[in-house]
Amino acid sequence: MPTDASHKLIPMTTFVIEYYSNEGYADLQTLNMMKNYANFLKKPLTLGMFIPVGTDGALLKAPKNYTSWKSLKHNRETEHNENETALFEEYKLYQKAEKKCLFKGFTLEYNGYSFIRITASYNSSIELTFNTNDLKCKTFEDIESLTVLNDIYLDTAALKIIGIKK
Repeated sequence: MPTDASHKLIPMTTFVIEYYSNEGYADLQTLNMMKNYANFLKKPLTLGMFIPVGTDGALLKAPKNYTSWKSLKHNRETEHNENETALFEEYKLYQKAEKKCLFKGFTLEYNGYSFIRITASYNSSIELTFNTNDLKCKTFEDIESLTVLNDIYLDTAALKIIGIKK
């Protein structure tokens, strides 16, 4: 997992202090990034922030040999050929849902009747449980509440929302 602080979920005060101390002044871009990060932290937690879910919020199972398929350069591209067969539609849907995840390295541990449990692949002590009815987290309300865990890593989608990456 990356150890770069800009890719790690941190409290808002730490974020402000780090960016202000690096810049020495708060320009419009830095202020906008701070506002974006504050709004990001207030988002309520949903299962789709951690693992791929469909448009209806239901869990998506990784297609067979997905890792191998994704490793091919032409499959990592965001634009796909319209003439591709329906056979690969499942792969593309999963890839699209995967790119919407805000946090890196979470895997499904248990999918039961009343709850779904996920863990961080890099630290098994980080475990989150979601209700199957509303797909909301049972123990944490919003992204900001996750900052107490210290080892949550932001994915590309989250960095774009914040304004760190374009």
